[in-house]
Amino acid sequence: MGHRALFQSAGESKLYYNPPVIRLPIILSNQTASSTMRKTYQVPLTKAQIINTLAESTGLSRKDVTSVLDGLGNLIQAHVKPRSCGIFRLPGLFRISVVKKPASKARKGVPNPFRPGETMDIAAKPASRKVRILPLKGLKDMAS
Repeated sequence: MGHRALFQSAGESKLYYNPPVIRLPIILSNQTASSTMRKTYQVPLTKAQIINTLAESTGLSRKDVTSVLDGLGNLIQAHVKPRSCGIFRLPGLFRISVVKKPASKARKGVPNPFRPGETMDIAAKPASRKVRILPLKGLKDMAS
């Protein structure tokens, strides 16, 4: 049955969701985040390796970890799509924001930076939305 459990009361049977307990390492006040780090990686992990590593460290199944990551992706998409707030924060790690770039006009006769003495024409660009990711203090501390 996985994390689903059958509940019976007064002759009725109901199916309800029993969420799993997530076990994370506890950082005591006298420890630093770097002292609890167990492993460093020389090569970036693939998606399957990330799922397997998270499943082993939390005790969740691979299917549950995959659904959590998919849910996180859907949550980010809902925050950055057009007509939404445009900001998503994962506390302590990063902030994703959408920056609206205004349209630029076409310019002619601009000096070419790669060939001094020549001029070039720059085409007009439409307005666009760019995604920016800003690391927060927790992520900056992990990298140093």
